[in-house]
Amino acid sequence: MSGENSSADDVQQVWDVVVVGAGPAGASAAYAAAVAGRRVLVLEKAELPRYKTCGGGIIGPSRDSLPPGFELPFRDRVNAVTFSNNGRFTRTRRSRQMLFGLINRPEFDQQLVEHAQKAGAELRTGATVQRVEQHGSAVPDRRTVAVVLQGGETLLARAVVGADGSASRIGAHVGVKLDQVDLGLEAEIPVPETVAEDWRGRVLIDWGPMPGSYGWVFPKGDTLTVGVISARGEGAATKRYLEEFIGRLGLAGFEPSISSGHLTRCRADDSPLSRGRVLVCGDAAGLLEPWTREGISFALRSGRLAGEWAVRIAEAHDAVDARRQALNYAFAVKAGLGVEMSVGKTMLAIFERRPGLFHAALTGFRPAWNAFREITQGKTTLGELVRTHPMAQRGLAALDRRAPAPAETAETAAAESAEPDEPAGETRGRTDGRTASS
Repeated sequence: MSGENSSADDVQQVWDVVVVGAGPAGASAAYAAAVAGRRVLVLEKAELPRYKTCGGGIIGPSRDSLPPGFELPFRDRVNAVTFSNNGRFTRTRRSRQMLFGLINRPEFDQQLVEHAQKAGAELRTGATVQRVEQHGSAVPDRRTVAVVLQGGETLLARAVVGADGSASRIGAHVGVKLDQVDLGLEAEIPVPETVAEDWRGRVLIDWGPMPGSYGWVFPKGDTLTVGVISARGEGAATKRYLEEFIGRLGLAGFEPSISSGHLTRCRADDSPLSRGRVLVCGDAAGLLEPWTREGISFALRSGRLAGEWAVRIAEAHDAVDARRQALNYAFAVKAGLGVEMSVGKTMLAIFERRPGLFHAALTGFRPAWNAFREITQGKTTLGELVRTHPMAQRGLAALDRRAPAPAETAETAAAESAEPDEPAGETRGRTDGRTASS
């Protein structure tokens, strides 16, 4: 940027990059742009730290996407998973190495923002963005975007990154299109030390009663995060599933400190990721894993990419160059995260029809458990696994073509795919902490 332009920018308070939203996606974008030496402002409508409905699982791809020197504030380290099929056919599988870690989102998000601030980004909380404008009287030139706050204040930027969550105003400006919306319900349940000890180092995943649904228990010290997720439109059934799930775990007598709900939204394949000098990432772009609805790793990875390409857009001197950089960002997202999402959609479609088969495979078929373990540890991704293993590719295609099997039970599925011998160190039993953990 020339000296003349720098002087004009100082007078008009033009930021190189304005990031809307201070979650993992926004903090990652801000860090990436600030590390590149750009003038970065993060706008967050809430005061930090703030609660977010989220299991808080940090898998390998999330860990590998964190800024250098970032120390994860783990509340627990998981090396065992108990699987159940709607409360039945319980089995625990164990790993010698940690599978993934568990964090509290307020603490994790705050720490990510602090890393962005140390890199040079500025944070402004209590700032609600009403809209962005790329044309009109509020925009002084074609290289500038106007960010209009509630109350009428206008900020100017060379590039804007929308990371303002699944109900994103910036996503609406870009024209993000969604084709999968799910409802997650969650309770944070404080428990006595004796109960907490039963769950230490182990999570529970329960395949639920509605197509595509599942529940989880994530231990975090003296609190258990218990949640369920299913397709939107099944609100009453989803609430009933959570209540029954908590009841059969023996946790109904403990009062939750927080009960919350959240909609997760998955992008359509042809959904845009940019408009002019505005990019979207994370939940605002509908980027998450469709089967598990895991979003933290997608937020961190897409946020970093958005921050890096926002720097290039900020440097673009005309609309053609800005468009080229935005297309490069979209290509980078689709080549990595897009491939994983495509495989995840196929996995969800199969899981909706044949949950018993998934349960039998993960609990009785060693290669399936090994794949789960390697994905959570960050040694591979779902996309890489299918791309590099022809057997996995053929198996997925064959299962996707198979007709639904409504009469299938977990017993018949287990008979199809279970190994003859149960590997050492695995247990069967109920889904409560005492029986399933040995």
